[in-house]
Amino acid sequence: MAEMGSKGVTAGKIASNVQKKLTRAQEKVLQKLGKADETKDEQFEQCVQNFNKQLTEGTRLQKDLRTYLASVKAMHEASKKLNECLQEVYEPDWPGRDEANKIAENNDLLWMDYHQKLVDQALLTMDTYLGQFPDIKSRIAKRGRKLVDYDSARHHYESLQTAKKKDEAKIAKAEEELIKAQKVFEEMNVDLQEELPSLWNSRVGFYVNTFQSIAGLEENFHKEMSKLNQNLNDVLISLEKQHGSNTFTVKAQPSDNAPAKGNKSPSPPDGSPAATPEIRVNHEPEPAGGATPGATLPKSPSQPAEASEVAGGTQPAAGAQEPGETAASEAASSSLPAVVVETFPATVNGTVEGGSGAGRLDLPPGFMFKVQAQHDYTATDTDELQLKAGDVVLVIPFQNPEEQDEGWLMGVKESDWNQHKELEKCRGVFPENFTERVP
Repeated sequence: MAEMGSKGVTAGKIASNVQKKLTRAQEKVLQKLGKADETKDEQFEQCVQNFNKQLTEGTRLQKDLRTYLASVKAMHEASKKLNECLQEVYEPDWPGRDEANKIAENNDLLWMDYHQKLVDQALLTMDTYLGQFPDIKSRIAKRGRKLVDYDSARHHYESLQTAKKKDEAKIAKAEEELIKAQKVFEEMNVDLQEELPSLWNSRVGFYVNTFQSIAGLEENFHKEMSKLNQNLNDVLISLEKQHGSNTFTVKAQPSDNAPAKGNKSPSPPDGSPAATPEIRVNHEPEPAGGATPGATLPKSPSQPAEASEVAGGTQPAAGAQEPGETAASEAASSSLPAVVVETFPATVNGTVEGGSGAGRLDLPPGFMFKVQAQHDYTATDTDELQLKAGDVVLVIPFQNPEEQDEGWLMGVKESDWNQHKELEKCRGVFPENFTERVP
């Protein structure tokens, strides 16, 4: 019997809930159709909007914090592997082996401590902060349902009062239900009206504490890690000093086929010649009294140097002074190694000194020489030329020589110049090693 009674209570409760849902659905339809007014509370609605925004921000912060922790853990593993590699290659008879192993152990402990403190002081606090939102969200939804019940009871009571045939018993019962529904709603409404603004204002202090904790932990971590790295550096310097005779310095050498322009290093396809000037240095010192026969004097910037002169090995006769050379250049050549460098013709007021294009109106001001693209080059910046294999480029000097990067030239495509005759629109820089000089 007790079991049946229990089932009867459960069934009755289900039936009551179903009836409530039907009543609420009917009330919402009437409100949407404008046949029933709806209780509005703009202040509470603003609080709900703030709550939803706060929940969204907190959820995102929690997600990003977990991503950060995962990255810290990955860096810990990578650092651990790197130190294990150092321990393996550090031979037993090398000095400082024990110190290097100790540093590796401390490095591992420091990463573990950093990760654990982030979890304790940031992630767990974050989880606690977000833990209060589900309950409040549920209460906001329940408050909305109770508001619909209150409006429905109010409308039912008003309809009975305005009916032509009044049934006092029904009116009394409807009034009792209205008072009950209003009381339940107002109790929930008052509680939320107090909690939501307080929760909204708490976000500032929470964000400050969270990010202060993260910043402080990261600062201390990097300070301690810096000390370990300095200690490791000292150990390695000591190793280098004691094994200096067996040390082979390996330095990165710039590739002839990889000119640098800012952070860009375009290189032509394999097998293409690099269009860089050839430099030959004679390391035999010259007598102080004068030039040695056959020696090559440095050319002044006003002298055009032909590529064939460098490549073919043709050199001017000893003591021969080209136009524009000064006594200072002769004095300098007597104490310096002989160097042959291919230089570009200098420009003066838009004309080329000694250049083949000096004074020619059909060439751009300052024209020095022509090159032809041997490979396609895709421009990666607005100040670069887009080249196709076979394009002829008229090379001109940089307006500001300090802006020229090694391996890059300034020029204008011949086709663009012939069509527009405007340097400002057509000129641009391009990698020299994608081109080849032509007559």
